[in-house]
Amino acid sequence: MLLFAEEAHEAPLIVQFINHYLGEPFYNFEMNVTKPLWDKFLGIFGSSAEGQFGPYTPENAIPWYTIMFVIACILTVIIISLLKGKLSEDDPKHGQLTLEAGFLAIKDLVVSVIGNHGFQYFPVVATFAVLILVSNLMGQFPLFLPPTGSVNVTYALALTSFIYYNYVGIHENGLLKHLAHFAGPKLPLVMAIIITPLIFSIEIISNMIRPFTLGIRLFANMFADEQLASQVAGLAPPYTQFLIPVLLLPLAFFVAFVQTLVFTLLSMIYISEVSHPHEHDDHTVDHVEAAPAHA
Repeated sequence: MLLFAEEAHEAPLIVQFINHYLGEPFYNFEMNVTKPLWDKFLGIFGSSAEGQFGPYTPENAIPWYTIMFVIACILTVIIISLLKGKLSEDDPKHGQLTLEAGFLAIKDLVVSVIGNHGFQYFPVVATFAVLILVSNLMGQFPLFLPPTGSVNVTYALALTSFIYYNYVGIHENGLLKHLAHFAGPKLPLVMAIIITPLIFSIEIISNMIRPFTLGIRLFANMFADEQLASQVAGLAPPYTQFLIPVLLLPLAFFVAFVQTLVFTLLSMIYISEVSHPHEHDDHTVDHVEAAPAHA
């Protein structure tokens, strides 16, 4: 089962260190609580927890991707704090200018894809962008692995995006109207009886597989980039172990940025499908435009 697939990695030192001190209580919790539940669920399919996740031991009680993702979250907060520094309108520093450039880039993308009203979703979109970019780039530094190199992390991110844009659709339009938009445009009665159910079924299936396609796209590209660097670096050690990674570094950075953009852009497109300007916003704009200018 690909959903539960665990990529083979030699655990970095930081993962071994954390499991050395915290693995035992997590292992006991898993053996007493989560493993019996997984055994019961997977038993329906003729499998077991160890058959899907591998052996349970204190040394792998906390998976490497969980530790790396927590580190990515911490690094994201630290990086933004360092770039922000002490904000100044008169004399902005280089870090502030970098942060502002990133802010404007994401803001313009949000507004162009979702619309002017889409700026309300900027915090969520920006969080996706920064967190995924940091996660992608972690693999370029010693002692770290990119958490997005695990399907468990990319599926979790994709599922979060899926839940969020459906929440936006239900919150703005109501459950019935949100479901109705899957049925396509209004058609004459005779055509609606035949075509509308077909469109609705196709749209529902298409939306239900979005978490899978969104997650597997990010995982496949990051995992392939990592494996390519690893395999090429092992061709003629020790020379290729130092030279090849340096030569492939621009490609790795390019892939990290592109995959961040793809995931973020698709999430914005999904939001744009279910979010629309409120009528009172349009009336307000019209009223302002029609109002005479005062000196």
